[in-house]
Amino acid sequence: MTEEMNTGTAPPPPPPAPPPPGDPVTEAKGTAWLSYLGILWLIPMLTLKENPFAKFHVKQGIILTLAWVAWGVLWIIWWIPIIGWLLSTVVAVALLVLAIIGIIKSLGGEYWKLPWGLGALAEKWFKF
Repeated sequence: MTEEMNTGTAPPPPPPAPPPPGDPVTEAKGTAWLSYLGILWLIPMLTLKENPFAKFHVKQGIILTLAWVAWGVLWIIWWIPIIGWLLSTVVAVALLVLAIIGIIKSLGGEYWKLPWGLGALAEKWFKF
């Protein structure tokens, strides 16, 4: 008798088939996540110029970077006691959460639009 019959366990299933070559998501998800780390969106933009998955996330990353810049420019609200401190903290945490979600979604191979109209704005503003 074989060892398999003695233990009563079946052999493990075979690994899943690899994705077809040339799949844009598979090609880009290793670098597309950089789009959500500030100016690092330049890396997938310059290395994966023709990849639709990379371009999608680069557009999202540019908008998120612009939102961070706008938050930094509007530092004047920090001077308003309590309300300014609370508002600036909430906006910073929201932008950080959006960046983390974008990284997770891009690593998972998903097309995910930023909420609150930011994703639509990215599609409208950037036509590359």
